Amino acid sequence: MVRGSNIQSGKGTDPISLEHTGDESIRFFPPLFLCTVIFLILGFVFAACSGVSKAKSAQTNGTAVRMAKVERRDFVRTVRLAGTTEAIQSFSVLAPRLPGRSGWGDLTITKLVAAATRVKPGDLLVEFDRQGQIRNFLDTQQEYLQQVEQIKRKEAEIAAAKAKDDTELKAAENDAASAKWEMQRNEVIARINAEKNVLIYEEAKAKLEALRTTYNLKRQAAEADLRVLEIQSIHNKLAMTHAQSNMEKMVIRANMEGIVVLSQIWKGQNMGEVQEGDSVHPGSSILQLVNPSIMQVRARVNQADFLFMKIDQTTQISLDAYPGLTFTGQLKQVAPIGVPNNLSNRIRTFVALFGLKGSDPRLMPDLSAAIDVEVERVPSVLVVPRDAIHMENGVAKVNVLKEGKTQDRVVRLAQKSDMEVVIETGLEAGETLLLGTRSSGGNKS
Repeated sequence: MVRGSNIQSGKGTDPISLEHTGDESIRFFPPLFLCTVIFLILGFVFAACSGVSKAKSAQTNGTAVRMAKVERRDFVRTVRLAGTTEAIQSFSVLAPRLPGRSGWGDLTITKLVAAATRVKPGDLLVEFDRQGQIRNFLDTQQEYLQQVEQIKRKEAEIAAAKAKDDTELKAAENDAASAKWEMQRNEVIARINAEKNVLIYEEAKAKLEALRTTYNLKRQAAEADLRVLEIQSIHNKLAMTHAQSNMEKMVIRANMEGIVVLSQIWKGQNMGEVQEGDSVHPGSSILQLVNPSIMQVRARVNQADFLFMKIDQTTQISLDAYPGLTFTGQLKQVAPIGVPNNLSNRIRTFVALFGLKGSDPRLMPDLSAAIDVEVERVPSVLVVPRDAIHMENGVAKVNVLKEGKTQDRVVRLAQKSDMEVVIETGLEAGETLLLGTRSSGGNKS
């Protein structure tokens, strides 16, 4: 036993080093106590951390477990395509092309129907500034009317000239006949008078021949002058009709019942809808009049899905802009020749047209649509989600939950889709399966 030495201090003796007859372990009480406390604290912290970790693990496992029921129903395998809606019956309104007019800004819109307006045949769609056409029509109309009056005057002059010529011709004929009658008296009258009668007859006869010749020439010349005026009149009438047609082209009306869809045009650096006051180039698209009751969807089919496409296939069509709006469709046409894909020339796509059944006020052209094409249907089979299947050594298995326990069960698979699979044997309708889990075998509570 080792005794503690006496240590003198100015204030007294250190309590730890006092002599005593008891157990010497009392000297080490403070270090042991501290170690014990530290050990207990560390143990408590470790236990708390383990409890939190186990709680988090249990929570994670709880949220990861998903279940599904085995259902007996029709198995349907579909192929999803992306397309765009378009109208089967439509009428495109373009800015009129007028002869003699070119360049941008020639046609100014003065009246325009509002977008999404339902119109009937005969309703005004768009009207352009037609002051120039009206002025041109009035000018050509005045020229034509003047030409018509000139023709009338010419006809009156020709008729008067013909009457005068007819009178002169008739008088010459009478003079020739009278001179010929006087010649019959030449045998009983003096020789000099007989010679005068001959000369008078010859003169009357020559005058008659000259009048007959000039008469026909005058008629031909008058007819030629009249024909020139008539040709000019026809030309002026055509110009007037053309001006009237151009004037009417500046006003466009609906030829069918439908909804108005305004076109987009360049406005400076941006695209915008056509509106009143815009100046457009002849031939530019102004609007489309579509019949929303008869619509179709145009889509591109990948070459991998092309063989599944069959005419009159039933489809479900939904619009991306209206998630709750769904239509029944039918495949109407598939292009026989594919076109190269934008990403690779080796991949081909085929254009397909799907008819839409039904109508809705929200159904408009140029809306993106999703088409689910039914490529296979198996009636009254057991269907489970594909996540319920896991493969072990080439054998398909599922985790069946029964009476709070799970068990692996071997199943035989049939048709498959991206989301579901058909079970031939191994399951019954109504059983509960665990999704996205794998078991090593045996029962688990």
